[in-house]
Amino acid sequence: MPDLRTNLALASASIRAQRLRAFLTVLGITMGVATLMAVITLVQGANTYVEQKIANLGTNVFQVGKMPFASVNFDEFMRARRNRDVTKEDLEALREACTACEAVGSETSTVTRVRYQDQELRDQTLIGQTANMAYIGTRTVELGRYFTELEEQHDASVCLIGDSVRSKLFAGLDPLGRVVRVGKDEFLIIGVFEKIGAVLGQETDNFVIIPLSVFLRLAGQRRSITINAKASGGDRIFQLAQDQVRLVMRARRHITGDKREDFYIGTAESYISLWQQISSSFFTVFLMLSSISAVVGGIVIMNIMLVSVTERTKEIGIRRACGARQVDIMRQFLTESILLCVAGGIAGVLLGFAAALAVRTLADFPATVKLWAAALGVFLSSGIGLFFGIYPAVKAARLDPVVALRTE
Repeated sequence: MPDLRTNLALASASIRAQRLRAFLTVLGITMGVATLMAVITLVQGANTYVEQKIANLGTNVFQVGKMPFASVNFDEFMRARRNRDVTKEDLEALREACTACEAVGSETSTVTRVRYQDQELRDQTLIGQTANMAYIGTRTVELGRYFTELEEQHDASVCLIGDSVRSKLFAGLDPLGRVVRVGKDEFLIIGVFEKIGAVLGQETDNFVIIPLSVFLRLAGQRRSITINAKASGGDRIFQLAQDQVRLVMRARRHITGDKREDFYIGTAESYISLWQQISSSFFTVFLMLSSISAVVGGIVIMNIMLVSVTERTKEIGIRRACGARQVDIMRQFLTESILLCVAGGIAGVLLGFAAALAVRTLADFPATVKLWAAALGVFLSSGIGLFFGIYPAVKAARLDPVVALRTE
């Protein structure tokens, strides 16, 4: 009985004898595995990226707002537009009543223009925040300082800017102490935030932060705000704080029993959960597409192996006449089929990782290379080779030696 080394040598010799055919045969497997590897790499990278940058509230911070924070239900969004606004009065009530909350602040935003001398930036995010958001939020001040509660109480015209605003308006300059025009008003820059970078291709550093009191004076008091509450001390304290906030909000809005709440509470976990639902849907679709490509490649493998059996009928007859058993013939052709698929799988893994890294470099989209994904690609290709190689191998093994030897 030929050992594995002999079978590999015979399979390699057969593949080398038909290099072009072998290349075209493994191409389908290569593309299927490459697509799967690229999808896994990008989805895993995006999941990690979301956990780090999109859902960056922190495990001890939750939000209260008029609109849902993590939902893909369009009807829910339309219904939520009729909810009552979350106001500064709600903020003050929560500050007094939430004993489990370490700090309660708020923010709201709009889009505006930012101008310095003869340079102007359009579509910049103007954010109004309470002073304690410096403690509650996760943004880091790189230069200067955050505004104080006293400055907020006296409606001081001070602001902090994002890294994108600094790089575009103050290239090579120190922005601290300079005055920028935000909309129609002038603000003194007292701080610059650390660069966050693009999130899934969207710029996140193009913002200006001013005191919430100033924001509401300029944009109008009738505007819904988002309340941010920080509750440290573990899951029990965190859940208790949410329960207290929910109780206060329901009482202020006279919501009893099973009546629908007209406000939403969002946590980092709710953002991550929503993203995982979205990414899993995309992953399923791409997995189905790449599976179709892999199956087509497997069918090509089976057809080529059947052709190979036909072409090598006399060789099979000679081997049988020399004492080879049916199982030896079957192992030989299975080895050849699996070898082709493994070669295609390895090429697909490398190509898929290269494509994912290229996307990360050119499109600023996250990608994370996982060793288990590479192992999965090679295992998948081996499985395809084994499955689609069984029928040709069995057909070769069942050839009648006498009939095979007569073949020209």
